Amino acid sequence: MYMRKINLLFPVLIISLMSYGQKKNIEWRSSTSSQQWIEQKGLTTEALSGSYDVEMLLDKQLQTIDGFGTCFNELGWNSLQLLSQNDRDVIFNELFTPGIGANFTICRMPIGANDFSNDWYSYNETEGDFEMKNFSIAHDMKTLVPFIKNALKYNPLLKIWASPWSPPSWMKYNKHYAMKTSTKINNGLRPDQEGTENQDMFIQEDKYFKAYSLYFKKFIKAYKKQGIPIGMIMPQNEFKAAQIFPSCTWTSAGLSRFINYLGPQMAANNVDVFLGTMNSGIEALADSILTNQKVNQHIKGIGLQWAGKDAIAGLHDRYPNLTIYQTEQECGDGKNSWDYCVYSWGLMKHYLSNGANAYMYWNTSLKQGGISTWGWEQNSLVSVDTLNQTYKFNYEYYLMKHFSHYVMPGAKRLQTSNYNNFLAFINPDKSIVLVLYNQSKLDKTIKIKVGNETISPLLKGDSFNTFFIK
Repeated sequence: MYMRKINLLFPVLIISLMSYGQKKNIEWRSSTSSQQWIEQKGLTTEALSGSYDVEMLLDKQLQTIDGFGTCFNELGWNSLQLLSQNDRDVIFNELFTPGIGANFTICRMPIGANDFSNDWYSYNETEGDFEMKNFSIAHDMKTLVPFIKNALKYNPLLKIWASPWSPPSWMKYNKHYAMKTSTKINNGLRPDQEGTENQDMFIQEDKYFKAYSLYFKKFIKAYKKQGIPIGMIMPQNEFKAAQIFPSCTWTSAGLSRFINYLGPQMAANNVDVFLGTMNSGIEALADSILTNQKVNQHIKGIGLQWAGKDAIAGLHDRYPNLTIYQTEQECGDGKNSWDYCVYSWGLMKHYLSNGANAYMYWNTSLKQGGISTWGWEQNSLVSVDTLNQTYKFNYEYYLMKHFSHYVMPGAKRLQTSNYNNFLAFINPDKSIVLVLYNQSKLDKTIKIKVGNETISPLLKGDSFNTFFIK
């Protein structure tokens, strides 16, 4: 069969596998830099004839998709509080109500302070309290708890997982939340307290491991009491990153020691443990833990972000049955530009093409400019104009929606042929999702083979698209 080679990345398409005897109308959504999520009408399936440009292989089913989502953090909640109740309701409905907008089904939250919290904090800063008598989530009752509860109102089945950026400061050798001094702000860290990515900053003693495992257990139970079930935890955000904000480095040996304490504690509370989040492309870091049978018995999956993208292909190849989550999309520069949205498409394509089972965005909402407590500008799905008290959904929100609105939990990624930038999925109800992006600045007609039929949409230049056939 002759195949034309084209300079395109592709939109999103959903098609059922039932009867192909008659033409079917296609639901088609398209987004460009000037118009997002526009309904395109008039596209139908055609009987297969002649050549085609690309193909999805219905009989080649790959990894299962657990879902798509975002993260709850304090600065996100603060920005939303500047809006009216009606505006907040619109945003939460769009993000979380099944079948309405982004249809997010799996989301992340921090355990204690992070780079987008209001300040340094943990749930127990009483030094030497190894029995966690003074543990409390009172700090979260003003921000994270209401943030998550509002999301659960719109989707009660929303899955939540969590990870810490730093343990309580007294559990670290340097007795501080941060690990690097800063030239941008005074973060209170002395040069002699700095750490590196190749050391265990958490105190490697039995009583500290036991106390920190109890800390996680108390966290799970406290949130459950608030009606927020936590189904999975990762023991450390970016365990190879020494940062100016809350952070804690671990070696693979140190993390293994802790997981041996944490695993049984979480299993007793029906909470899964994933390895992560891993922000390094050095696959041997994960291998040294995943091949350790004593530790591996506690691990249900792995989380990768940032430089972890360089490890996903090898890890998926060696551990094909290991669940892999992309845990934090790279965060941009606060400008929320179309160019960065296109870069984000490349990230999504890379992770999903290499076996990721779930994909998470980081900042749900931020004030315009996206500046963190520690001076880092980042992108967000929603931007809030503090002067006018208005909001807008950013380009990357619509990119996420091109996947998450249509690809359901339990979907399988389908193998595709003849084009590197073409993603396809089959949902549990047998509908099919094809994701494409036209990187050409010119409009292009693409003929796509779907089973025994084809569709031939005219794609706008530089556009993302989603097609749906029931």
